[in-house]
Amino acid sequence: MNLHNLKPTEGSTKKSKRIGRGQGSGKGGTSTKGHKGAQSRSGYSRKAGFEGGQMPLYRRVPKSGFKNISRIEYNAINLSTLQYLFDKKGLTSIDLDVLKANGLASKKDLVKILANGTLSAKLEVKAHAFSEKAKQLIEANGGTAITL
Repeated sequence: MNLHNLKPTEGSTKKSKRIGRGQGSGKGGTSTKGHKGAQSRSGYSRKAGFEGGQMPLYRRVPKSGFKNISRIEYNAINLSTLQYLFDKKGLTSIDLDVLKANGLASKKDLVKILANGTLSAKLEVKAHAFSEKAKQLIEANGGTAITL
């Protein structure tokens, strides 16, 4: 087998349907659009979700809940993660730059420290928010929790 004698498997390729190229093609005249009606006209486009006049799904299904536009979304980081950073990297001060450098937060993230896990290190932690218990545990070890 060489490059010059390669060809697709039998039946894997089809010829494209050439519409509106005369009666002899079998697809002339109405160009497979049928007779009359909106779909046969030029410039017709069916709107998204149209179901032939039947009440569309997005109107049949009841709506529920709401989006709170004043919600503040935080990226949660646990005390166990801070302890890991202290153990592996030897960091005593943890701020947004450190978290970004270690892939725990991205540029525009708001960071909240949560009290999941244990903390035995004396750390200076700077974040946008702290849970009450996390703040207590950081300060119990002699560290400081600074809210940005």
